[in-house]
Amino acid sequence: MFMFTLKSLDPIDYRQKTRKSSLILIVVFASLGMGLASLLVIIWGSPGGNNFRLNLLGVLLGLLVTLLLVKLVFSKQPFMQEAIYGWHLKRNLMRVTNKMHTIKALAATNNPEALKLLRFYHLALEQMHRLEGDDTALLELKVEKLATEEQMQGLNLPTHINYLDPAWLATLEEQTP
Repeated sequence: MFMFTLKSLDPIDYRQKTRKSSLILIVVFASLGMGLASLLVIIWGSPGGNNFRLNLLGVLLGLLVTLLLVKLVFSKQPFMQEAIYGWHLKRNLMRVTNKMHTIKALAATNNPEALKLLRFYHLALEQMHRLEGDDTALLELKVEKLATEEQMQGLNLPTHINYLDPAWLATLEEQTP
């Protein structure tokens, strides 16, 4: 596992760039799917016959090639960086969310790792909502975020947690009965 660090991104710029990368991927997939389906029908299809299976195979091959392009080529391109960051942000939020019942229980006992995880979760979730323009969810998060921050300050723990250390999750698993 790697340490994930929150980046400072402009929400408007983020949304524009992720829309652009999504549009590029849609065009690539549609072109590959239709092109491969047509090619398969030309090679093995029967005129006036049912070529549904060949069309479906072409679309599935187009999807597979698109996924390979994303993994091997596009992920290294500048136009995909915001989309990849968003994916990593959501993936790391899910890692914490999956253990939230344990984290909250241990945070109530002033466990430092649990409090750090909870603080990272609040900051990462706040960033995700800002990037996606979800102002309503930001209001709902505010009270819990401030309570955790005050609890950490009372224990003299740092409150600027802009990263997720996998060791915190490992420590948490060791402490769980």
